[in-house]
Amino acid sequence: MPASRILPILLALALMTLLGGCAARVQRMSAQECLARAMYFESNRSSEEGMLAVGTVVMNRLQSGKYPTSVCGVVGQKNQFAPGVLRKPMERGRDLAMRTAGRVLKGERHARVQKAMFFHTAGYSYPYSNMHYLTIQGGNAFYEKRKNASVTQAMVAAKEGRVLRGPGLRTEAVAAAAPAAPRAQAAAVRVRPAAAPPAPDAMSIEDLIRQSGG
Repeated sequence: MPASRILPILLALALMTLLGGCAARVQRMSAQECLARAMYFESNRSSEEGMLAVGTVVMNRLQSGKYPTSVCGVVGQKNQFAPGVLRKPMERGRDLAMRTAGRVLKGERHARVQKAMFFHTAGYSYPYSNMHYLTIQGGNAFYEKRKNASVTQAMVAAKEGRVLRGPGLRTEAVAAAAPAAPRAQAAAVRVRPAAAPPAPDAMSIEDLIRQSGG
């Protein structure tokens, strides 16, 4: 066989081996690791509440019947979560994400997220009337899609004592807000257990919102 044909064949085989290895890596991941990765890459990595909120969204999607039928399938669905969510290494905050994922898989949910299956970076604003906001946690604003949405992101921020710093920026607690509740009281916003429309493909959470009209 001419050398000019051997090189392309070798390159193709190498690419197939690489892709096969990546696929096997994803298939070997446990539900806990897949869930932890979604929480890690989609929330403030020092915010346990933020991670719990993202984990609740993943489980809401899983239980809705409108998304893939496994945790890893939901997290790995194309263009739904952070790019490289199942490939990039987790660093500081990984242990917290894994512990929180374990609790979510045992039935723990963030009560303020309720049945929400959508969120975006807090501070972004969209001109749609069907985004009914529920809470802001870990730098993300969580919402449901409703025909007659009545709660805005600004209303939630005011209720929870947060200041929206602008598009793409995280929220910060209002300086004059009451001090954080003790851990025992904070647990009141979680429930055990708990469990909308499907989201189309997009290049990012924000692009997803623009494409779906809210």
